[in-house]
Amino acid sequence: MFRRAKSKIPAFDKKLAGLTVALCVIGLVVISSASVVLSFQRYGRTGYYLERQIVFVIVGLLLMFVVSRIDYHWFRRYSRILYILSAVFLVAVLIPHIGFQVGNSRRWLNFGFSLIQPSEFAKLALILYLGAWFEMNRERLNNFFAGLLPPLLATGFLAGLIIFEPDFGSMSAVLLIALSVFYAGGARIAHLLYLLILGSGVGWLAVQAAPYRMQRILTFLNPSNDPLGAGYQINQAMLAIGTGGFWGLGLGQSRQKFNFLPEPIGDSVFAIMSEELGFWRVAILLLLFALFAIFGLAIARRAPDEFGRNVAVGITMWVVLQAAVNIGAMVGILPLTGITLPFISYGGSSMLAISIGVGIMLNISRQRV
Repeated sequence: MFRRAKSKIPAFDKKLAGLTVALCVIGLVVISSASVVLSFQRYGRTGYYLERQIVFVIVGLLLMFVVSRIDYHWFRRYSRILYILSAVFLVAVLIPHIGFQVGNSRRWLNFGFSLIQPSEFAKLALILYLGAWFEMNRERLNNFFAGLLPPLLATGFLAGLIIFEPDFGSMSAVLLIALSVFYAGGARIAHLLYLLILGSGVGWLAVQAAPYRMQRILTFLNPSNDPLGAGYQINQAMLAIGTGGFWGLGLGQSRQKFNFLPEPIGDSVFAIMSEELGFWRVAILLLLFALFAIFGLAIARRAPDEFGRNVAVGITMWVVLQAAVNIGAMVGILPLTGITLPFISYGGSSMLAISIGVGIMLNISRQRV
C-alpha cells in the first residue's frame, strides 16, 4: 500500500534540486570564511553568521521540499492575496517604529527571532501574480491599455514602495523579473521595447533623485575617481579579484575581509570568494548558475499550462539575473546596486524566498508534459 501511495506522486526534477543544494553548500563554505572577522568584531565569536546561515539553509531546503509537494495551482488561486500581503508588508516597512532601520535604509521588519526583508518575498509574489494575470488575459495582450497596463501598474506599485526604502538594487531586480514574465506571458515585442524605454527613464529619474546613486554611476564610468570615497568598494573588490588570480590565495586566506572590503558577506561576497578560491573555482560557480538557467527554462518549456510556464521563467530569471547583476557589479561591468548573490550571500529572507520559489518550480516539474 505504501509503495502504491508513493507512486501517485511523480518525481520532481532531481537535477534542479541537487543543483540548489550544491549552491547552498558552496554558500556555506564561502560564508564560513568571509564572516569570521565581522562575526568576531560584532559578537565576540567567529561562527555567529555561519551558524545562522546554516539554520537559514536548513529551513530553506525543508521549505523547498515541502512546497514541491503542493500543487502549484494553489498559488495561482491565491496570487492576488499574496500580492496584496506583500504590498502591505512593504508599506509597513516604511512606517516609523514598525520598519527596522539600518543607516538610512528602512528595509526590514523585526520579528524578534530574525529580521525579515519583505522585498525578497515581494519578488516571488509579483511573479505569481503576473503569471496568473497573463494566463487569464492572454487574448487581451494586443491591447496595451487592457492587457499590459494593469500588470504594469501592479509592478510599478511594488517597485515604487521598494525604492522608498530606499533599495535601488531590489527595485531594479523587480523590474527585470517582471520584464521576463511579460515576455513569457506573450506580450508583444513592441510593447516590451516601450516598457524598456519607460523603465530606463524611470530608473534615470530615480538615480538623479539621490546624489549617492548618481555618484555610483560616475564611479562606474571612472572607478579611479575618488578611490577612497565613492569608488572605494569597487576598487577594493577589483583588488580582491585580481589578487586571487587563477588559483586563489586559499580558503580562509582573504585579506580584504579584514575590514578593507565593505559588505564581505553581502553584496561583496563574490569578491571574497574570488580572492580565496581563484578564477577556476569561481568559474564552477558561474557554470552552476548557467545550469540553473538551463534546467529552469527546461521546466518552463515542459510546464503543463501557461501559468506554470510563466512562473518557472520568472523564478529562473530571478535567480540568474540577480546573480548576473551582483557579479557584474563586482567585476566592474555594471554599477554597484547592493543586490545580493543568490544562495551565496548571507541572509535569511533571500534564502527562504528563493527556496520557496525553487519548490514551486519543482512542483511544476512534477506535472511536466
